[in-house]
Amino acid sequence: MTHAPIRTEVLVVGAGPTGLTLACDLARRGVSALLVEQAGALFPGSRGKGLQPRTQEVFEDLGLLTAVHAAGRPYPRMLNWEDGEPQGEWDLVGDPGPAVPDPTVPFPSVWMLPQWRTQELLHERLRELGGEVVLGTALSGLDQFPDRVEARLTGPEGAERTVSARYLVAADGGRSTVRRAVGIPMAGGQVDPRPALVADLEIDGLDRRNWHVWPKAPGGPLLLCPLPSTTAFQLFAQFGTGGEPENAAAGGAENEAEPDTSPEGVRRTVATRTHLPESALGRVHWASGFRPRTALAERFREGRVFLAGDAAHMHSPAGGQGLNTSVQDAYNLGWKLGQVLRHGADEALLDSYEEERLPIAADVLEISTRLHRAGGVGAGGLRRGPRTEQLGLGYEDGPLTVEARPGLAEDALRAGERAPDAPLDGTANGTANDAADSGADSGTSSGATSTADSGTGEARRLFDLFRGPHVTVLAVGRALPGLPAGVHGHRIDGGVTERVYGPGLFVVRPDGYLGLATHDPADLPGYLGRLGLR
Repeated sequence: MTHAPIRTEVLVVGAGPTGLTLACDLARRGVSALLVEQAGALFPGSRGKGLQPRTQEVFEDLGLLTAVHAAGRPYPRMLNWEDGEPQGEWDLVGDPGPAVPDPTVPFPSVWMLPQWRTQELLHERLRELGGEVVLGTALSGLDQFPDRVEARLTGPEGAERTVSARYLVAADGGRSTVRRAVGIPMAGGQVDPRPALVADLEIDGLDRRNWHVWPKAPGGPLLLCPLPSTTAFQLFAQFGTGGEPENAAAGGAENEAEPDTSPEGVRRTVATRTHLPESALGRVHWASGFRPRTALAERFREGRVFLAGDAAHMHSPAGGQGLNTSVQDAYNLGWKLGQVLRHGADEALLDSYEEERLPIAADVLEISTRLHRAGGVGAGGLRRGPRTEQLGLGYEDGPLTVEARPGLAEDALRAGERAPDAPLDGTANGTANDAADSGADSGTSSGATSTADSGTGEARRLFDLFRGPHVTVLAVGRALPGLPAGVHGHRIDGGVTERVYGPGLFVVRPDGYLGLATHDPADLPGYLGRLGLR
């Protein structure tokens, strides 16, 4: 019996952080999406556990940051060990935050949360928005047509169904089936030939205030990080750095062998390299061996198929960039699909996804590779800083960026950059750390006036005004012109906003970047029309 194709607007293959983020963003835009995952359950490990400040801003906009903050914690201080004795503490991510809060950056510090828990919270948010993940379902083939993609999916019982979608997004990881199916090459290489082991396990008798480091352990450095909201630690161990291969799978020299990822092998590695007795080492929840490498797809689009996350770029774990860059891919692509499918924007808008995200991915790959090769795991060897926070990454040279204000100072905010936060208090000071967490549209508060389109909510920060799937126009220090339906407009005079933005008219994209900056209201209709807003 032949079944009629399942129809959806967007098919998302892969339910990791990339696919889940994209599915959440599409759901709140009213775009029908089918999210499928080959595995029978979501990824169980802690691997990508660092959420950078920019990713926290994305999660606030999507309505799950309160849950993320409740489940996680700031990064602990590192504690070096040698010969069974503590040697001193140091900070991996720099100071916990600026001495004087910066009102333009509401979340100044990286936040720790195991990847499996981040995925659970994204899944919960997706369900709240009316979406779901179809588990145990793999893509077995696809065909592209001028107006659609037809994909063949194989379910857990081996039954094959066809899905017809306007677009398909590959979020299925570094070994992407979709990427291979559409023939997009991926170039890269090893960052480090030495294999590594990462695992989550229970440990008794080790304090959870610190991230513990044995930089001179026999066989290679070893780290144990307490995972928030659990009783487990994440193990990272490097091999091939001298000494005996105490946990190498049989077959070859140590620098060619893979780590033993069995529970016994994981516990043996910890017991051999640290002062912890094997009796203190409990259940191993998950383990994986890998060799750090980077790779970048030649292009991020083939017809109606887009690559996102690890399917498009693979990172060394140094600097905590992989998951965060993947979330940004989804956030960039989601609003563009929404404008095309819900607002009638020209499909050419989708070309900007690759044009904006591929250079960013290449830049971030360079950052993470340099961090990995910067040194060992001793004090300061892997210390991270402002470049890893992703707040300074933008689209100044992108196809959607129009900076129309002549004579700007060298340090002036420009189109293409992240739209900074600011308190709506009409003063030069203030903090932006106490906003309500909601995916709903927000209105305005004192210090701002708006069109009727925006409602009259209790906004206290610019990010309250930006939150939601809409495009925002800020009129800073000048009159707010008439705007098309669906565009949220706000006039703001004085305070931190005018000091940071300067006077002008600013189009804030749904992903929180400045698209247009101008003094002339006549520039707005043409720009907004490119986004399907007329």
